[in-house]
Amino acid sequence: MASDRALATMAGRVLIAGFPAGGSGRVRALLEAGQLGGVILFRRNLDQGTEAARALIASLVAHAPRPVMVAVDQEGGRVRRFREEVVPLPPMRQLAALGDVALTRRAGEVLGRQLRAMGFTMDMAPVLDVDTNPDNPIIGDRAFGTTPESVIEHALAFAAGLEAGGVAPCGKHFPGHGDTDVDSHLALPILRHDRERLASVELAPFAAATHLPAWMSAHVVYEALDPTRPATLSPDVLGPVARTQLGYDGVVISDDLEMKAVADHFGVAASAPLAIEAGCDMLLVCSDVDALLEAHARLIERASSDAAFRARLEEAAGRAERLLARHPNEPTDAATLRAALDHPDASALADELERRIG
Repeated sequence: MASDRALATMAGRVLIAGFPAGGSGRVRALLEAGQLGGVILFRRNLDQGTEAARALIASLVAHAPRPVMVAVDQEGGRVRRFREEVVPLPPMRQLAALGDVALTRRAGEVLGRQLRAMGFTMDMAPVLDVDTNPDNPIIGDRAFGTTPESVIEHALAFAAGLEAGGVAPCGKHFPGHGDTDVDSHLALPILRHDRERLASVELAPFAAATHLPAWMSAHVVYEALDPTRPATLSPDVLGPVARTQLGYDGVVISDDLEMKAVADHFGVAASAPLAIEAGCDMLLVCSDVDALLEAHARLIERASSDAAFRARLEEAAGRAERLLARHPNEPTDAATLRAALDHPDASALADELERRIG
């Protein structure tokens, strides 16, 4: 029985759950049992404002016996879960176009401080994709630039700012989503560049970002690396390229397994053991709690019958635990949050961005 509990805990600790508005009951139960690695909150969970978000996060982590990730996608521009109160950042391409690396870092630090005051421990940013395709429907101005050099300079400055503000950054989407012409939320993109091109453009920002604590994988097929499976599910991408070629030793987080690029071809729950086997360390299931629970069961089932997979799951869980321990949940209160939101640095940054960008 103890072994069964240990396996359920290990399998749960690699999962990051999203949940419907007001539907956190089963997620809370997993958190309290120590069988969940984290939660990710979306606009549907945050539309009551920053103080309600702080209270929600506090209630979620209050009875968790171990540190848990509390994540959000707050990039700036069109990817903002908070539209009010939190510092209003422009699209990252506009920010980087100012050519002021110190300002980019300040933006990350002010945002990180505000997110941390709410209880978040990770921002799913910065985007490390290079915007080389004007027909890309999903990246575009989310990228810091159209060249690897501009992305490296500004994305890493933004990441450093987030860390200085108290939250972990997560670089995305490995090994590069910038030149696709399909939205992986809706279908499975295929990138046909050769290895030389991938190394010089798509991979270059990741090669410069091996110090980041986490990367997010892309649901994209890279024909030169693996012509049949998206990177998230490919042992030919995450192991040989991320770990061996680039030497990355941080946590690889899957993009949402509910996105159609994966769900329509492999299934949400069935893709969970495939992603772990491929080299992901934590898995996002961003809205469907039933699918999350089934993914948990599939991980347990596979680890119970396959010693090699259990060893890989143990490695992934260990890497996740080290990340969570470095960014523990810390108590906050309404006064601390208000001070972060109203800090002079935040208003000065907002004023400067308004003056320089409009």
